[in-house]
Amino acid sequence: MSSIALGRALRLARNANPASMPTILATAAAEFGATDLVVYLVDFGQEVLQPMPDRSGEPSSLGPEEIATTMAGRAFTDQNIHVAERDDGVRLWIPVLEGSDHAGVIALTLPRADERILETCAALGDLAGYLIAAHARCTDLYHVYRRQRSMTLAASMQWDLLPPLVLKASGISIAGLLEPAYNIGGDCFDYALNGPFLDIAIVDAVGRGLDAARLGSLTIGSYRHDRRDGHSLTTMHNNLESLIAGQYDDCSFATGLLGRLGLDNGVFSWTNAGHPPPLLIRQGHVVGELRCDPTPPWGVGNREPSVRKDQLEPGDCLLLYTDGITEARTLSGDLFGVDRLIDFMNRHAAESLRPEEMLRKLVANVREYQGIDDLVDDATAVLVRWDGTNID
Repeated sequence: MSSIALGRALRLARNANPASMPTILATAAAEFGATDLVVYLVDFGQEVLQPMPDRSGEPSSLGPEEIATTMAGRAFTDQNIHVAERDDGVRLWIPVLEGSDHAGVIALTLPRADERILETCAALGDLAGYLIAAHARCTDLYHVYRRQRSMTLAASMQWDLLPPLVLKASGISIAGLLEPAYNIGGDCFDYALNGPFLDIAIVDAVGRGLDAARLGSLTIGSYRHDRRDGHSLTTMHNNLESLIAGQYDDCSFATGLLGRLGLDNGVFSWTNAGHPPPLLIRQGHVVGELRCDPTPPWGVGNREPSVRKDQLEPGDCLLLYTDGITEARTLSGDLFGVDRLIDFMNRHAAESLRPEEMLRKLVANVREYQGIDDLVDDATAVLVRWDGTNID
C-alpha cells in the first residue's frame, strides 16, 4: 500500500464508526485493484474465523471459516499470506495482528499477486490490526462479531480482565488460552512487560460462575494494583492473602503463581499459593516441574511465601496452567493428568510451533480426551518463551 493510500485510510478511520472498518479497508484495497474484501475475526474459542457484516451492516452471507481446515485458518495460524488461483484472478488470505495478538484475516481477490502486491497486502493487514486496536476500547462490535455463541456473564467478566492472548517482543513470547471460552468462571491470568522484567500471574479462583468470577477479578485487581505500585513478589503474595481472607468469611480461596522474569539474565523468580507448579521445557523436551515451597491458597492461611529463583537458558519455555487441564477426565472418570500433559508437550515441543499454536493444540487435545466440546472445569494455560535477548 502506498503511503498516500495508507494516510488516506488512516484519515478516514480517524472519525469513523467502528462498524465501517471493512469499508475503510475495501476503499484502501481498491486502489491496488482488490475486490470482494471480507474481514474475519477469530472467535473466543480460537476455533473459527467469523466474517464481519458487510458495508450495509447486514450480517454476512458467508459462514465462519474453520481454523483447522481452511486457507483462512492457515493464514491465521502460520501468520503468512496464502494465495489460491481462481478463475477471476487470485484469492488472498492476509493475517491481521492487533499488536502481537492474532485478530483474524482479510480475504480479497486480485487480478494477480507478485511480490510488491504481497507487501502491499501485508500492510493492509497491519492497518486492519491498528484500526481494531484503536476502536476496541470504544465499541462492543468487535467483541460481538467474535462470538460464536452466547457468553455467560461470568465469562464476559473474565475476558474483560485479560491482557492480549499473544505478546511478542524482543527476547520474549507469551501466549495464553482460556477454556471453556464461553463459560469460563474463576480462571484468569495477567502479565506486563515492564522494562527489564516480565511480570506474570495465573489464578484459579474456587467455584464456578459469578462467585468465582468476582473472586478472580478481585485477585487480578489486587495484583495489578500492587505491581504498578512497585511491590515485591512477597508483598503482592501477602497482600492477596490478607485481602481475600478479609473480604470473605466463608471458604472462598484462590490458588495461583506470581512470577517475575528478568529479560537480561533469564532469572525467573516466583511464589506459589497452592497451585500446580510450572513445567520447564528445554531443547524440545520437558525437563520437569519447577519446585517452590508453596503457601496455602490465598484466603486459607497466613504464611510467609518462599521466593524461588530458577535460571532459564535461551530458548527455554515455561508452561503455567490451572488444574482444569490435568483434572479433565473421560466419561469413565480417567484423569488427563500431569504425565499425559508432559507427554503431549514432549511430542510437540520440538516442532518449533509458536506458543499460541502449541496452546491451541493442547486445549484441542484435552477436549478430545474428555470427549465433549466444552471442558467441565475451567482450564487455563500460559506459555512463556525466553530467547535470551533483552528488549532494546
